[in-house]
Amino acid sequence: MPGMPGLCFGPTITAFAQFRSGMPQYILFHKPYGVLSQFTPEDGARSLAEFDLPPGVYPAGRLDKDSEGLLLLTDDGPLIEQLLHPRHQKPKTYWVLVERVPDEAALQRLRDGLRIEDYTTLPCQAQLLQPQPQVALRDPPVRVRKSVQDVWLEITVVEGKNRQVRKMTAAIGHPTLRLIRRSIANLQLEALAPGQWRAIAREDIQWGDVAAAGSQASAGTTARRPPGRPAVSARRPGAWFHKGR
Repeated sequence: MPGMPGLCFGPTITAFAQFRSGMPQYILFHKPYGVLSQFTPEDGARSLAEFDLPPGVYPAGRLDKDSEGLLLLTDDGPLIEQLLHPRHQKPKTYWVLVERVPDEAALQRLRDGLRIEDYTTLPCQAQLLQPQPQVALRDPPVRVRKSVQDVWLEITVVEGKNRQVRKMTAAIGHPTLRLIRRSIANLQLEALAPGQWRAIAREDIQWGDVAAAGSQASAGTTARRPPGRPAVSARRPGAWFHKGR
C-alpha cells in the first residue's frame, strides 16, 4: 500500500549493499503531503524517519511539508554541496493545481519573471497541461469549489527559494491548491507512489557540470576506479547539512 513505512519500489538489496560496501547511496523518494523533508518530527508533523529509508542518507534539497513529489536523498556529501550551491542551477519541474484557468498573459508573466517580495524570479517555463493529467487523490483531499474550475499547470524553475512556485502563482491571481515535483534535472518521479522509494546508481545522475565536478573530485589519484564505481567518493555531509534533521 502506498505511503506505508518500509514499502519501497526497486532494488532495495542494491541500496543496502551500497551501504554495507561504503559506496555512496542515491535514493529517489516520493514525499507524501504533510511529511517534513527531515528525519526529526517537529510540531506533530510526520518525518522521513517512518519510511524505512537506508541508513545515513540525507535530503539533497527540500520540499515544503504541504508539497509532494520527488526528493533525492544521498550520503554523497560532495554531490550535495554541488547541487545546493547557487551556481549549480538545476531545472525542477512541478505539476501545480491552481484555481481558475490562467490566460496566456498570466502564463507569460510567469515565464518572464515577476517581482515577489524582495526579489524577481528568473525566467521559467510555464504551460497549461493538455490534456489534463489524471492524478491520484490526495489524503487529505484538496478543497473543491464547484463554481470554480481548477487546472493543472506545468512549471519548470531553476531556483529554489522558499515556497517560490506558490508565491508565483499567487502573484498572477491563481493560488496553488496542490504542488507535485515531477523531476529534478534528468531524474523523474515516474511510477513511484507516495511513500515509495527506489535506489539508483551514480551513473543515473546526468547533470552536466555536477557530473563533471564529481569526476574531477577523483582526478589526481593514481588508482583507477573499477568499472561502474561512482566517480564521487563516499563522504558524509558536513555539519552544515545536519541542520534540521
